[in-house]
Order: sequence, then C-alpha cells, then structure tokens
Amino acid sequence: MRTIQFTLATLCIALMTSVASAQDNKAAQPMDPQAAMELYKKLATPGEPHKLLASLAGSWTTKTKEWMEPGKPAVESTGSAEMKMLLDGRFLQQEYSGQMMGQAFSGLELIGYDNLLKRYVTTWMSTMGTSIFIMEGTASADGKTITLKGQHAEPGGGHMTHRAVWKIIDSNTQTFDMFGTHHGGKEMKMMEIVYTRKP
Repeated sequence: MRTIQFTLATLCIALMTSVASAQDNKAAQPMDPQAAMELYKKLATPGEPHKLLASLAGSWTTKTKEWMEPGKPAVESTGSAEMKMLLDGRFLQQEYSGQMMGQAFSGLELIGYDNLLKRYVTTWMSTMGTSIFIMEGTASADGKTITLKGQHAEPGGGHMTHRAVWKIIDSNTQTFDMFGTHHGGKEMKMMEIVYTRKP
C-alpha cells in the first residue's frame, strides 16, 4: 500500500513539475542561438565601470577611524592596500593590511560590476572571521560615488545591516565610509577609511 501511495505521489509531483516547467518556457521567449551568443559576449565585455576600477590599481596607504559606540571617540590606525585587476580587467582585487579593534589583521576584497544586473558587487574576507561578506550597490551619475548595501548574521541571532559609501575623489584619493544598524535600530557610522596613493 505504501509503495502505491509513494508511486502516485511521485507521479503527481513529476506532472506538476512538468506543467510548471512548460509554463516557465512559455513565459521565457526562446532566443536565437546566435543572438544569445552575441548578448553573452556583450555582457562579458568590460565597460566604463571596469575602467574606473582599473584606475584604482596600485599601492595605497590608509588612515582608518573606527567608532565602537555612538558618542565615543574614534580609534585611529594606519594600514596599506595593494590593488590589481584580475581576469583581463573584469575584477579589482584589494589586499588590505592594517588594524581592527586594536589587532593586526589582513583582508581580501574582490570588486566587480555586473553588466547584466547593472550594479557593483563586492566580497570581503578577513582574518577577523570565517564568513564572506557581500555587498551590492549602484553609482552616482558621474560614477564616482558608489553606495553599497549588505548584511551579516550576528551572534545570538538576527542580522546587522550595513550601508557603505565609497567615493573616488581623484586618481590619488578615495574614501570608504561604513554605517551599521543593529536589529532595526538607529544607523551609526562605524568606520571611515581614507586611501592615499603611494608615490
């Protein structure tokens, strides 16, 4: 009896999946293979946002301010960053060395611009944790102010949301300001980094 019930249930699921798949196929118009190849080629080609990222390649010194609590003085530190383009000008890699909460640490960031989604995507990993922090966002009309948003899980449950404002002042100066919100509370400025290109 159980075998018959299992078989009937499996057939029902397969039928529903088949119908859903057919409906999806009707909604998505088939694309000519040649046109699809041309579109993928276009989407894979670096554009103006990638040229902007490429302009940041090089060696940088950093000055960082961190705020642990609202109203408390900032903790200041210095560091350095090495930036280079990867995969034929498609992604910018940043290797960062500095201090965080009074401890030496290093981090690795990958930054790209997704031509299909039309937004910047960043991933950040560091010796301060084992998670990969992802942020996404868009640029101002001139392309030089990029606002990113993301969130990460907090110990004890819930998430902390982040907003970052990355400004490319000129070819030798950039700033990165990070804001955070705990459990839907009031947003506070958490970090400020000023990058200066090494001579």
